[in-house]
Amino acid sequence: MTQRIITFVKNWTLPIAMVTGIVMYFLLAGFDTFEPIRHPVHVFVNHFCPILVFVQLLVTFCKIDPKDLMPSKWHIWLGLFQLVSSVMVAALVIFLCKEPNAFRYGLEGIVVMLICPTATAAAVITGKLGGNAASLTTYTLISNIIAAVVVPLLFPLMEPSDINFISAFSKMLGHAVLLLIVPFILAFLLRKFVPKAQQYIASKKDLAFYLWAICLTCIIGVAAHVSVTCDVPASSQILTAIAILVICSALFAIGKKFGSHFGDRISCGQALGQKNTTLAIWMTYAYLNPLAIIGPGSYIVWQNIINSYQLYLKRKNKLRIN
Repeated sequence: MTQRIITFVKNWTLPIAMVTGIVMYFLLAGFDTFEPIRHPVHVFVNHFCPILVFVQLLVTFCKIDPKDLMPSKWHIWLGLFQLVSSVMVAALVIFLCKEPNAFRYGLEGIVVMLICPTATAAAVITGKLGGNAASLTTYTLISNIIAAVVVPLLFPLMEPSDINFISAFSKMLGHAVLLLIVPFILAFLLRKFVPKAQQYIASKKDLAFYLWAICLTCIIGVAAHVSVTCDVPASSQILTAIAILVICSALFAIGKKFGSHFGDRISCGQALGQKNTTLAIWMTYAYLNPLAIIGPGSYIVWQNIINSYQLYLKRKNKLRIN
C-alpha cells in the first residue's frame, strides 16, 4: 500500500503540487486558526523559493557539459518569434484598444506571456522529458536578454510607467544573472576543482524536479490569491483564462513545430511554452494595469497541466516499450 502511494506521488507530482498550493492558500486565507503562520509562509514564498530555484538549477547544471551550451539556429528563430509576436499584439493594444476594458486587459496579459522569457525551471522539465537541457538553458538566457531590452521599451507605450529603462533592464537582467549565470558558474567551478562533489550532485537524479514541485506549490498559491483578490469579474476571468489556454497550447505546439525542423522538438516546445510566470506577474504589476494579472496567473495553471500531461505520455510510452 505504501509503495503504491509513493508511486502515485512520483507519477503525479505536478498536479499534487498544484492542488496543494490551492488548498493551502484557501486554508491560510479563510481560517483565523492559521493566522500565526501566514507571515512565515509569505516570507518563505518571497525569499526561500528563489533559493530553491537556484539549487535546482545548480543540480541541473552539474549534469550538463559546458561544451554543450552553444547557440543553435532554433534559438534565433524562437527569439524572433518571441519578439515579433509580442510587438504585434502590443500594437493592437496601443492603436486599436485604447478604451480601458476587460478585452484590453486580456490582450495586455497575452503580450506579457508572449514576451515573457523561458522559465528557469524549464531545463528541469526538459531533462525529465528527454530533451536537451543544455540547449534549453542557452535559450533561457537569450530569451531573458530579449525581454530585458524589449519590456522597458514596449510596455510604457501600452500603459504609462514611472520606471525608467535602466532600472527595469537592470532588474530583469539581474534576475537572469542570479538564477542562471551564478549557479552555472558554481557548477563549472565544482566540475573543475571539486569533481567528486559535482558528480555527487549530478547523481541526484530527481532532486531538481522535486524542488521545482515545492516552488510550484507556492506559485500556484500566489495565482489563487491573484484570482480571488483582484477586481476582475468572474466571467472576465474565465474568458481570459480560456484565451490564455489557447495561447499556452499554441506556444507549446509552435515550439515543437520549430523543433521538428531542427531535431530538438522537446527542447523547443518547452523553450517557447514554459514561461517564467513569477517574472510575468512582476512585469504586469510594474508596468500594466493590475487587472491584466489574470493572464499570467492563469498561464501558471495551464502550462503545468500541459507539463503534467507530457510527463504522463512520456511515462506511458516508457512502460509500453518495456
